Parts: sequence; C-alpha cells; structure tokens
Amino acid sequence: MRKLAPGTRLVVASHNPGKVWEIHQLIAPYRMAAVSARDLGLPEPEETETTFAGNARLKAVAAASASGLPALADDSGLEVAVLGGAPGIYSARWAGPKKDFSIAMARVKGEIEAAGGWDDKSPPRANFISVLCLAWPDGTAEIFEGRVDGHLVWPPRGGNGFGYDPMFVRDGATETFGEMQPAEKYAISHRTRAFQQFKSAMLDGIEPDAQAEGQGDIAGLAAAAANLSTRAELIRFVANLGEKVENDAGEGAAFAEALRRAAAWLGDDAAEDETRWRLVAKMLLAASGLAARRPDGA
Repeated sequence: MRKLAPGTRLVVASHNPGKVWEIHQLIAPYRMAAVSARDLGLPEPEETETTFAGNARLKAVAAASASGLPALADDSGLEVAVLGGAPGIYSARWAGPKKDFSIAMARVKGEIEAAGGWDDKSPPRANFISVLCLAWPDGTAEIFEGRVDGHLVWPPRGGNGFGYDPMFVRDGATETFGEMQPAEKYAISHRTRAFQQFKSAMLDGIEPDAQAEGQGDIAGLAAAAANLSTRAELIRFVANLGEKVENDAGEGAAFAEALRRAAAWLGDDAAEDETRWRLVAKMLLAASGLAARRPDGA
C-alpha cells in the first residue's frame, strides 16, 4: 500500500467550506499541503452512488484524475433508525439548495413524528457516519470509515459545529455536538474516527507537528460563516469572533466590545424574525480584518 509523505500536495475533494476546514484540521499537523477542489476550479461530480463509500470513492477518484494529485474525499451524514437510515446519503440535500440545515433538522423532526417515532422518554436513535476515500491519479483508492452512535433532541441546542450537530447527542454525553467545544467534538467525531484509520494506514511513521495548526482558528471562522443556519449558531459565531479579535495582537479591544454588544442584541427576542444570518456573519468576519489574513487568501 502506498503511503503519503510530508509535503505531499493533497486535494480535499469538496466544495463545502466546513468539511474542507475539518479535514484540513486533521491533516495539517502531518504537513500535508492541502488544497480544496474548489480552489483548483474542479467541478463537483454528481453523487450517483447509493452508499457513503461509493460517493466518497466517486469524488476522490474524480478529483485525483482531474488534478493529477492524490485526493481525499469524505461522504458523511446522519442516519436515523426509525427512518430506515434516512436522510443518510441525502443528508446535505435535505438542507435544500441553500444548504440551510435549520430546514433539514425540522424535516428530520417532522419525518420522525410522522413515523410515530418521537418519544422524549426514549428519544430516537441516530448515528453520524463518515467514510474517507484516498484516491490516486491512476484510480487506486482506499476506504476508511468512522461512526458515532447517539440520539436526537428537539429543539436543537448550541451554535458550534454545523449541519445536524445541534440536534445530536452521542451516547454517554448530555451536550449536543452543537454545544460541545470544537476541540472536544473533533476528538471523538465520526470524521476523526475515520481519520484515525486513514492515519494508521497512510501516515505511518509521520510524527504530527503541533505548530502546523497556526492559522486554523481563522480558517475555522470562515468555514463557520459559510455554513451557519440558525440564530444560535450566529450568536456563537459572533462570540467566537470577539474572543479571537480580543486575543489577537493589534487594536482589537474596541471591536471585540462591539461584537459583545452585537451578540447580546442577537440573543434578544427582537432579533428572532431577522433572516440572512450567513450574510451577517460574513460581513462581521470581513469587518474584523481576519479574513484577509488567511493563508490561502480566500
């Protein structure tokens, strides 16, 4: 089996900013020079397979073939037992063309109720699953799978994470993925578990470099701005942005205070009916001056 070496240029075969950031966080300490399929202008192939493994392979092989570089793709989603595993491979599609996961979460709740499967005393069982595929330009591919089991809650809780995170509680925990701090979630997430298999097979002998994570917070803020769907997520985003600005070198104290006031306003009932949260988040990120300092310049 071929191995990856430090300095290898690796394509992350996704256009989803949140997913690209999570995968980049995993591989950065191993000194992989990651570039996203979007940055290379590669088209997103239609996901025509019927399994997570099939779609991950399809995306990785397409990116590797088009770029001439090894490519790492992820296909992941939420599986609900009472729905026969739905939304499954259609998890992102349930969020609609604008990828609004507040819509997707409401649909999951509605489908479970219609199936008679929502009982707060015995909440519906669900799991997150992630399949990573590493493909080479010659079409060779390896598959790695991770899974986290748990149950669903309503209403959604927490503004961290993205996708269905605010309504999922893993077994043995009380917080949703949306309430957990990112470092806590990534330590046990389905994608991390798949990555552990990937690391054992493909990065054997490469020691992680703790200093390689230097720009992760800024990229993470950009990913959050591109993926948030609810007011709770926006409030958490503003709070995280304020902490980053305040701790950053420079004259950030005044802006940090402004962000604290903005977060307080967003938490007020007067903001309940406001819309276009992502636009507001991206505006705040641009105003902070941090976005212009991302390593990739995006």
